[in-house]
Amino acid sequence: MGTPYVVTRSTTTSASPAAVHALLEDFHAWPRWSPWEELDPAMRRTYSGAERGPGARYAWEGNRKAGRGTMEVVISTPEQVDVDLAFEKPFPSRSRVEFVLTPQATGGTGVEWRMRGELSPVMRVFSLVKSMDSLVGPDMERGLARLRTAVEAPAG
Repeated sequence: MGTPYVVTRSTTTSASPAAVHALLEDFHAWPRWSPWEELDPAMRRTYSGAERGPGARYAWEGNRKAGRGTMEVVISTPEQVDVDLAFEKPFPSRSRVEFVLTPQATGGTGVEWRMRGELSPVMRVFSLVKSMDSLVGPDMERGLARLRTAVEAPAG
């Protein structure tokens, strides 16, 4: 049994919850905003299962920075998209990624991005030097900024 962790970041966008939701439940849209897509321009991507929503699967294999792993959408409601994330490389790990969407009185959307899981023994040792929050938090902040830009860009 590992040590549990949760990393949370949030933002607000002027876009509707439906517009944000569309970019989250469709892995084909993730290259537009995911902070990790740019780690390896030659990264190999494989899409399987459903086109979007529950059962949609995405696998990647890239350089040392990108690693190798899989994601699957397990929950998709108008208010939330949950993804099971499994890394094989650089080290095995499993996490649950949760996006919670909250309509704003101004017409926009609050987006909360949570990543939760358990630290493996190797990651527990590593976390003595660098916490999961400091490891993935800045990436999540960059991803939310990119998501905001992507969803607020005029269609074209």
